[in-house]
Amino acid sequence: MITHSYDLVVIGSGPAGEKGAAQAAYFGKSVALVEQKPILGGTACNSGTLSSKTLRETALSLAGFRSRALYGVEMSLQDDITVADLLSHEREVTSAERESIAANLRRHSIELHQGTASFLDPHTVRVDANGAGAVSLKGNVVLVASGSSPRRPETFPFSDPRVWDSDEVANIDFLPKTIAVIGGGVIGCEYACVFAALGVEVYLVDGRDELLDFLDRDVWTVLEKRMTMLGVRFVTSERVHACDTLEKAVRITLTSGRTIEVDAVLVAAGRRTSTEQLNLQAAGISPDEKGLIRVNEHYQTNAQHIYAAGDVIGFPALASTGMEQARLAMVHAFDLRYKTSAASVLPLGIYTIPEVSVAGETESNLKEKGVPYVAGRAYYGDNARGKIIGDSEGMLKLLFTEDDMKLLGVSIVGENAAELVHVGLAALMAGADSSLFIEMCFNYPTLGQLYKYATYDAMDQRARSKLRGDRLRARRQ
Repeated sequence: MITHSYDLVVIGSGPAGEKGAAQAAYFGKSVALVEQKPILGGTACNSGTLSSKTLRETALSLAGFRSRALYGVEMSLQDDITVADLLSHEREVTSAERESIAANLRRHSIELHQGTASFLDPHTVRVDANGAGAVSLKGNVVLVASGSSPRRPETFPFSDPRVWDSDEVANIDFLPKTIAVIGGGVIGCEYACVFAALGVEVYLVDGRDELLDFLDRDVWTVLEKRMTMLGVRFVTSERVHACDTLEKAVRITLTSGRTIEVDAVLVAAGRRTSTEQLNLQAAGISPDEKGLIRVNEHYQTNAQHIYAAGDVIGFPALASTGMEQARLAMVHAFDLRYKTSAASVLPLGIYTIPEVSVAGETESNLKEKGVPYVAGRAYYGDNARGKIIGDSEGMLKLLFTEDDMKLLGVSIVGENAAELVHVGLAALMAGADSSLFIEMCFNYPTLGQLYKYATYDAMDQRARSKLRGDRLRARRQ
């Protein structure tokens, strides 16, 4: 077996793997990258993050969704939408992104080895390529970024072409008229919105009473209302007892005994790490009970020269955070003195219809911590840009410390929330207080102005609270 030696061996070409490899190579390190699949980019590029967001935009376009709320404009859903219509743009976007990743590897002289990776010892990775001999790669440093795959509960017959996991949506061969989405997490809610926008009758099934419970309830209330208006039917506090494939339908039986017959079932029941084939034990690494690799603040495993980043280390398991984790890991591994810490605040984007995005603290978190705070809200329906785009339900919510009005958190639900949150994110990173938004001049008409008016609202709420406190103290005297 041929052996090659490198400064760094990376397992996985998803966001964490690609950016970690490029970071080290940029500083002159010799790098090998191993990818099991014949295409680059991992789940994020090919069947997850990028695909789902592209399908969302395609659905909005095909449905004429953004035009429906505008004054004097009425567009109806096309009756003849095909799977080709839905997937054509997704194919173009993912293909272009794969080429961008390949170009990035070439630009940094990163050697690509396609095949299945497994550890032979802590410094050696074996690569078994289909139809070719195995090679071994010795690395002074190893980065594990092998990603994750959808969980496939045994309840569901995935061999049937009408039962899909979340990675298979980008390869469906028919567009159902009815669908049951199992799992009301981020992925389930996003795809429920995509299908509902296309006019598909959607049942969203989840065993919990409340979905997306990491969001403040007033934010969720807006999202739930809009999803209901879109046509999503929420079936909560129910789990799937059985899933049976019939000749003309798929029947799911719930724990209550209720049955629902649909054309297709999409299972979005969480994800599991893709580490089974890595033979981590040979490297001296043992995943935890959930299959996650434990790391320290530098993303080192218990084997100090082996690092891990992205989905394999768990929450938040986002493409954006995986990239930053891998970059930081390589800076530490090679003492690059380039990037000393991760972002102190990480944004969360949920691409439902409408979008939701959060940065920093939520109101529920502050209550749990006992931190005195004041909340301010501004609504798309009161904003000129909000009126122009026809979003009457959106909301931006800011949280400040009660004493000195330092910004603590931003929550947004509405059009362009995942973009708009970055204004608040920058303010959080800078440790800004309310004066920043009061002094800023925002373009008119823009959604950015919501920051100023949410701040005014928070100041007003604080003044009212202080006045009530003063009056109460006066009565007691």
